[in-house]
Amino acid sequence: MAYVIKDTCISCGACAGECPVSCISEGDGIYVIDAAACIDCGSCAGVCPVDAPQPE
Repeated sequence: MAYVIKDTCISCGACAGECPVSCISEGDGIYVIDAAACIDCGSCAGVCPVDAPQPE
């Protein structure tokens, strides 16, 4: 199950730098996760200051 970034995202980019498979990119106002590439490691959730990445 992939992670998704919720609307609480503040576009700080902390999650993108932490992703070991580089599946997080800047979207339109918030960051987005490529579900097909996400390995469900949770690294993004561990660094997010607003808990925006959540398991889908």
